[in-house]
Formats: sequence, C-alpha cells, structure tokens
Amino acid sequence: MGPMAITSAATFCATLVDEWISQGLTEAVIAPGSRSTPLALALANRPELRLHIFHDERSAAFCALGIGLASGRPSVVLCSSGTAAAHFHAAVIEADLSSVPMLVCTADRPPELRDVGAPQTIDQTRLYGPSVRWFHDPGVAADEASGSWRSLAGRAYSATVGTNPGPVHLNLPFREPLVGGSGPTPPAGAGRHSYPVVVGPLDLSALTPMIDRQRRGIVAGRGVDDVAAVERLATLTGWPVLADPRSGCGALPQAVVAFDSILRSDDFARAHAPEVVVRLGEPPASKVLAQWITASGAIQVQVGGGRVFDADHRAAHRFAGPVAPVVDALTGGLRGAMGTTWFARWNRAEQRAHAAIDAELAEHPQLIDPAIARAVSRVIPAGGHLVVSSSMPIRDIEWFGIGRGDITVHSNRGANGIDGVIATATGVAVATGAPTFVLIGDVALLHDASSLTGLANRAVDLRVVVVDNDGGAIFSFLPQAGVVSSERFEQLYGTPHGVDLVGLASAHGLRAARVNNLAELTVAVDIGGPSVVVCPTDRSTTVAIHAALNAAVVRAVG
Repeated sequence: MGPMAITSAATFCATLVDEWISQGLTEAVIAPGSRSTPLALALANRPELRLHIFHDERSAAFCALGIGLASGRPSVVLCSSGTAAAHFHAAVIEADLSSVPMLVCTADRPPELRDVGAPQTIDQTRLYGPSVRWFHDPGVAADEASGSWRSLAGRAYSATVGTNPGPVHLNLPFREPLVGGSGPTPPAGAGRHSYPVVVGPLDLSALTPMIDRQRRGIVAGRGVDDVAAVERLATLTGWPVLADPRSGCGALPQAVVAFDSILRSDDFARAHAPEVVVRLGEPPASKVLAQWITASGAIQVQVGGGRVFDADHRAAHRFAGPVAPVVDALTGGLRGAMGTTWFARWNRAEQRAHAAIDAELAEHPQLIDPAIARAVSRVIPAGGHLVVSSSMPIRDIEWFGIGRGDITVHSNRGANGIDGVIATATGVAVATGAPTFVLIGDVALLHDASSLTGLANRAVDLRVVVVDNDGGAIFSFLPQAGVVSSERFEQLYGTPHGVDLVGLASAHGLRAARVNNLAELTVAVDIGGPSVVVCPTDRSTTVAIHAALNAAVVRAVG
C-alpha cells in the first residue's frame, strides 16, 4: 500500500488529538462507522491513547460516561453521522445532570449533502440542546483555518472540566476522501487560548456564627471531594454525617448510613428534627430523608454538586464548585462543639439499626434484595468500585448496605435512568483498572444487554450481580399497586419478561452462574470478571420484606 495523500481533514483531526493528549486525554471510545474515519484514524494512530470499541453508540457513550465518572477526566466518544449521533443522547443527558466531563464528537456530512436526501444525514446542529456545556461545528476543515485548530481543541477540553464539568459536543463534517495522511500540525501553543477558572473569596461571616450556635445535622452526597474536611467539620460541630453510599463518608466515626430506616421512626424523627442542615454534593435517593428535612423547617446550606440541588426550594445558602474550600472556610471560623449528646444519640440509633437489620435478615434464608445488597457491599475488595443501577438497587444499597470508606460507589443519579449501567461500569473499570462490581436489576440488564457484546474480550475485572425478580419490583411500592387490578398491574408495571439471564450472558461468552443463597453468591463473585451472577428473588414478597426490615429498625430505635 502506497503512502496516503495528505488531506486537510486528517491534519485537522491529528491536531485536535495532539492538543487533547497534551491536556491529559488518555481514553477514546469509538463506535464503528465510515464518516468518522478521519478522527477515528487520528485517535488510533496515537499510542498514548487506549481505544475502546463498542458495537453500538449508546453503549459507547455510557462507557465514556463511566470513564469520566471514575477519573474526573473526559474521554473522547466518537460516532458516525445520522441516527448514530442520536444514540449518544441519553448518556449526554446523564453527563450534564451529574457534571461528568465528556468530549462528544459526531461526524457529519458536509453542507452540500444536507437537506437533499443524502443517506445517513440528519440535522445534528445542537442535537443535544442545553445538555452540553458548549456546542461547536467548525465546518469542513480548511488549511486557511489551521491557526484556530488548537484553540478549538483546547476550548473544548477546558469546557468539559471547568467549574461545572460536563459534556461538550463537536459536530465535525467531513468530505470524501475520508482516508488521508496528516501534514505537519500547527505547533503546540499556536493560537491556544487559556480558560482559567476564577474562584472568588468565600464570605462566610454570616453563616459561620449561625452554624456555631446550632447543633444539628450534615447530609453528604456524591461530590464530596475531601472526606477529611467533612470529618473536621463534624468533629467541630458535634454533628452526625448522614452518609449516602456515593459520598465516601460512610466509614467516618460520625457516619450514620442507616438514616432512611431510622427516620421511619416517627418518635425518633420528631425528637431529632434538625435546626440547620449542611447538604454536601448531590442528594441521596431517600425520599424519607428529603421529606424529613423539608418538614423540619431547618436552615439549609447547599454546598457543591455542580448545579442547583434545591427540590424543596428551601436552601438559604448555596455554594457551587468543590466542597472542600467551603467546608475548610467554615471550620476555620468555628469554636467547636459544646458538649451536647446530639451525636451520641444518632450513633446509638445507628448501632441499633444495623443490629436490627442483621437480625431480621437472618430470618430470611432465601435470597432477598436487601440481603443481596448488604452482601455485595461487604465482599468488594478494598480499592474496588461499585456501580449501582437506579430503581431498587441504589435504594437497597443506601438503606441496607454498610458504610465503607475503602471503596467507591457510583450511580447514574443525574437523570435517574436505568439505561447504560453495564456500559457505565465498563467505563469505570477501564478508567480505574480496579475490580468493579455492578448491582443491577433484571430489567436494567436487559435494557443494556447490547453492552455485553464483546465484554468477554475486554481486559476488565467487571463482576455483575443481577437481582432477577422477572420484572420491575420498584413499581410494587407505588400507589398504583393498590389501585389497579393485579392483571393490569403486571401488564403495565410488573412487566415479566421470562428471559434466561444466565443463558443470555453465556451466549456472549461470559462466565455466568445462577446462585441460590448468599454463600454461593460470595463464592461466585470472589472470582475475577468479567462475569455475571444471577440472584433469583420473589418480586411478590419485596414490599413485605422491606416493611419488615424498616419495622425492625423502628422498634430498635424508638
């Protein structure tokens, strides 16, 4: 094969990639296609990058989401033109709402092929609407504009990792020939723009004395970037840390992780209504906690999270950006706890709650959803990661899991969707190289079954635990379950599918097993992945089992 002719498109793409590598890019996720060839070749030609190929675009985008979620750095995710770009949209929405960096590159037809019925051509201009931090279509690459190429790349990268990280969309039209050689790229620094992050001084002069006078509450969610800072604040105030699994704060001495069950005790909830609540990062999934805070009338301070989290419209103070500077500024002005028994009472409730949960679970030798969640949260090795699906799994981990400070928990709670969970977890495993566990329901697994394609050949330790109750268990907790007939409920909400999930995983070349008890589950997940372990449960008993667990905790703390 002779040398390829040099093309502007190839040189343009080589420049983008070179600039992104200089900014820190290490991963690229590619869905196969023809129109995206110039950028695909530019990415593949750089040994500094690891390439991850996915057969479908939705899985590719969620893998890129997982990489950004675990690493805090964007990856490039690339697709061809047409409906391929539309399949990125769900992951882009989640990246926006969860403030996850992502460089989304969609190839496109050149202007002369648009609006004339050319195949695989749709309107890709601002395809993802307000979900992206920046959209740009530079037009077909021309040498006359080469001085702007590095600036374009630098701005795109900076926009993904700014004060509010998130996705950036570059729509890149290419003319044929799509295969070409790269000429000399503009030198590094040529036309490069700097986009510094400016953080103003924090004026907490009014807030600090108010917190110093009060005695009650911290809520920690995803987005806590400095657990030690949270511990210092809790120590000084004498407050408990109501720590959801994604906060990383569950192992702190001040942590209370069984807060959802504890607050179901009306007596305890009334007696422990907070006077001020500092909410760190994104809110937990618990509706009980949210309603308790709202009903308390407490002064609420929202810190971090990347965007506004104020569903009850009660936040009196908001601080965007990283959590640590605000927490450090607060602790610098506090006098310290005044010897109340506030935390001791919360700590006693936490201990009694966990004892009650363990005792109640011991009464159920069969596999049940909360016991599976508790077992999974225990068996993950230190340094491992857990990706939890929305719907019931994240609630069971939050309500009945254990506090771990030596693992990292992820969940796509920006839009709370169940799509792309396996692909997200693949991205987490790719980015970290660590053992990565997944707790997922059967419907969510089927929703992302395409991400099992090729998983057996990926060098990742991904261990998928599926709670298989043949349908959507969470709907049994909703009012609809007591209103519509059982037949109609099953048709519209229960939606049994009857799929052999072990057979599905095996068909993709994955090690797969069905287990019958927690001991078998522990043995099955102790072996490195990629693997799928299916835990059959009875959906008809789910509501009663959760009610029994909560009642046991209420009795213990009441």
